[in-house]
Amino acid sequence: MLVAIAVIVLIVILLLGVPIPFAFFASTLVIVVGGGYDYTFLLPYGFSKVSSLILVAIPLFILAGNLMERSGIGEGLINWVEMFVGRVKGGLGAVMVISCALFGAISGSGFATLSCIGTIMLPRMAAAGYPRGVSAALISSASLLGLLIPPSLNMIVYAFIGGQSVLACFLATVIPGIILVILLSGTTFWLLRKNQDIKLRDPMPPEVYLKTLGKRTSRALPAMVAPIIILGGIYGGFLTPTEAAAVSVIYTIPVGIWFYKGLNKESFKSALVTAGTTAGVVMIMLLSVMMLSRLYIMEDVPQMILKAMTSVTDNTFVLILFVNLFLIIIGMLMDDTSAILLCTPILLPVVMKLGVNPVHFAAIMGVNLGLGCVTPPTAPFLYLGSRIGNAPINEMMKPTMYYIAFAWIPTLIITTYVPGLSLWLPSLFGFV
Repeated sequence: MLVAIAVIVLIVILLLGVPIPFAFFASTLVIVVGGGYDYTFLLPYGFSKVSSLILVAIPLFILAGNLMERSGIGEGLINWVEMFVGRVKGGLGAVMVISCALFGAISGSGFATLSCIGTIMLPRMAAAGYPRGVSAALISSASLLGLLIPPSLNMIVYAFIGGQSVLACFLATVIPGIILVILLSGTTFWLLRKNQDIKLRDPMPPEVYLKTLGKRTSRALPAMVAPIIILGGIYGGFLTPTEAAAVSVIYTIPVGIWFYKGLNKESFKSALVTAGTTAGVVMIMLLSVMMLSRLYIMEDVPQMILKAMTSVTDNTFVLILFVNLFLIIIGMLMDDTSAILLCTPILLPVVMKLGVNPVHFAAIMGVNLGLGCVTPPTAPFLYLGSRIGNAPINEMMKPTMYYIAFAWIPTLIITTYVPGLSLWLPSLFGFV
């Protein structure tokens, strides 16, 4: 009963619009006061948990993502990808999806991906005759590839809370990310197959095409080298995730200033302020969730959840479906990082008792929370996409439902019930 009250307090406060860390603290206070716990052990416990070197990677990746967003890297990637599918109806949609995947592999952030790629691509798509609703719905979905394509900030958080290898969790989400890229692009081609208003890129003679491709490749090359350096350093054993995050910042600054020429004194200062603010919020949330999760464990919440679920059915297939539905609902109510902070300590012990590998669960959680972030009525990414694309929500609803039905849900089903796909790369590198 006490835990139920604490959860209700948490949800009500979130719905009232109170900042998420304060909602977590309020829920913690309910359990401390109601359960008669000695609160003096909680703060030292929380501080000891967040004093981890791996967490230094979070502000560094956030800073790298903000620097990349302002440097002009996104436009170089977009121009390069456009050379391959610009002559196909719906091709600019595929350009946006692939560019989101590539930018997500550099920045690790869904919001940075949405604001950077969306700001560049949506005006292009509008000028080419693409419907505003489809374009805005697509960027809202595709930007969440930043949750799946490594390095992902959310996988760092999940691995830290769940006591798993960060590298293994990075690898677990790669195949689901690739599947989502294919399905989002395919759905876009299908949605726009009969649209007569779309203007295609003018045809080029072979020699002009090759010359243009060469120029755009050289322009995009520094951006494409970044994930190779970061991920190659991590999986080659040369860099830890924290060191790779630092390298990504060091690499981005000269590239952004002297090659892409998008970074200057003002944009650099703005990136520092934004990154510092975001990192501060994330760290406060980590502190609050560490204390709350400790109380959940002391109250034996995971066992209570498992007992409640198995009282309904003992079918593992159905039980995992319940977990998926719960994650989607949580993803609808709060942002992806907050959802991972809340759900990992509660659900990870539950799914492990159901026989789910914790590395596989990293992929399940990533896809579920991504789906929740674009599922109405709350859908934080959907509303941000609406603002950036200047598209009314009612125009976005129908294409969003198509993307959910034909891209997100199939990816979720495959990720959940074909564990070998998510575990293949971690197994290949010896993490599983």
